Amino acid sequence: MKKIFNILMATALVLVVASCGKNDEFTESIFDTNKGTVDSDVATAPFDKWLYENFVVPYNTEIQYKFNFPASNLEFQLAPADYKKSQLLAYFIKYLFYDVYNKYGGEDFMKKYGPRIFHFIGSPAYAPTTGTRTLGYASAGVKITLINVNSMKVWTPADPYTPADIDMMNEEQFHTMHHEFSHILHQTKTYPTAYGLITAGSYDPRDWQKRDSVLAHSLGYVTHYASNATYEDFVEVLSCTITDTDHRWMNTIIDACLNTGISEKQKVYDLIDSLEIAGLDDPSKPWNNFTIKKELQLNEETDKYEETGRYITSFHETDCRSHAEGTMRYDKVQDFTSFRTFLNSWVPETGEPSEGINAILTKIEMAKKWHSERWGLGLFQLRREVRQRQNDINNWVKNNVTLYEYQ
Repeated sequence: MKKIFNILMATALVLVVASCGKNDEFTESIFDTNKGTVDSDVATAPFDKWLYENFVVPYNTEIQYKFNFPASNLEFQLAPADYKKSQLLAYFIKYLFYDVYNKYGGEDFMKKYGPRIFHFIGSPAYAPTTGTRTLGYASAGVKITLINVNSMKVWTPADPYTPADIDMMNEEQFHTMHHEFSHILHQTKTYPTAYGLITAGSYDPRDWQKRDSVLAHSLGYVTHYASNATYEDFVEVLSCTITDTDHRWMNTIIDACLNTGISEKQKVYDLIDSLEIAGLDDPSKPWNNFTIKKELQLNEETDKYEETGRYITSFHETDCRSHAEGTMRYDKVQDFTSFRTFLNSWVPETGEPSEGINAILTKIEMAKKWHSERWGLGLFQLRREVRQRQNDINNWVKNNVTLYEYQ
């Protein structure tokens, strides 16, 4: 019936249009044609005008910050994004994302390849079956949905952003943004097929979420989600390189070295230098003050703990697999007060190219080369630019951001 109704309505529309002879004179429109592209009568008009001038005009990009129910993922129970936090995120997208890629890719880079829609969701999105949390997703290479926008802090002069606030934005929004944008880029210019061969035997699209960080890193993945599929692995390497903190990267490197050997230790130091991580000799840094522990698992038949053959660090004990169920125990093996001592004394110069730190180093090098040769971008250069801008974010917000109230 719906189909028949649509056909009848379409036919009626044709008949109405056909009845208007070319000699008929049209009167003035019954609508107000003096209104601009932005509706000045809505309560959000000033911000809508800013979006129009900064995204629609230069990039043909729409920021959908008002809750768009039909465009939402109906598998989740979602809430709208806060108005002021949406404004801040839009400013940050321009300053920390569009302007950065344009600076190194050329002023037309984001005009050609940037997303056409950003869709903001205020609440987190948890999968009801697996319990995993979705941070965002891209659709058809043109739309990026950012979730949990309401986790952002609203900046005020009395309560400026702290490094922890920036870290949270990187984890919740900007990691997702670079991840999804990298999908758009590799769907335009494909990544090397050889990339998928590095850790070909350990991808797990079904149960990747059951892997903890230690296992993922020891298998050669920068995150456990990267072990989902080759294309997710590739964009996770790009996104982590650009947005991960020094602490997160050092944890990844230590994990990846801990249970596997390394073919050339100098390459680890080269990576740390490329990431511009300072403080390898600073005792206050957490990566220079940690404990290695031996993992033991409870044998329910004998009621005794048995060694699993795996080692972890003290900064990862609480998120190791089965920790919450109490089936694991972690016994102290050795304290380290220096990353250099750990790398030089604990990690042997052996190891398979398809595992641990060796695989991660190969993946980063391949992703860096793709960024350079296919796009003219410097992967570590993007990281440096983003970090410099984030380090000065309070001054930038103070001098450049206007948060509008509802009219």
